[in-house]
Amino acid sequence: MKSDGRLARMLHVLVHMGLLGGRETSERIAQMLNTNPVVVRRTLGSLRNHGIVESEGGRGGGWTLTRPLDRITVLDVQRALIEGQMLPAPLSRDHPNCPVERASNAVLEHAHRVAEAELEKAYAATTLAQIAETALATK
Repeated sequence: MKSDGRLARMLHVLVHMGLLGGRETSERIAQMLNTNPVVVRRTLGSLRNHGIVESEGGRGGGWTLTRPLDRITVLDVQRALIEGQMLPAPLSRDHPNCPVERASNAVLEHAHRVAEAELEKAYAATTLAQIAETALATK
């Protein structure tokens, strides 16, 4: 299964935007991420819908943060990008009447709920300012 790297990539972009303190175009961000500006606009559109960034069109336009890095958490960005569970359990649905399959699925579901709760706490406790501080300290 291919991993979804949007969270890491958007954290990278947003922290850069916060550190640079200005406006970035979709084209510039696409260059940073080695991707297409259309992909950037679609992804940043999700962040805009969740109040993390805003955009202005036309000459001199681009994307800006709506609030400082210390007021944006990793969980904010995660929720803007991906709806639903972060860690869905890999369940089997081949034999729904089999008690072994049901028991196995129950164990997996419980473990994933516990892990997701811990991950959510860690994401909620981490701001983009903390990521920026770490990055600047390791220069």
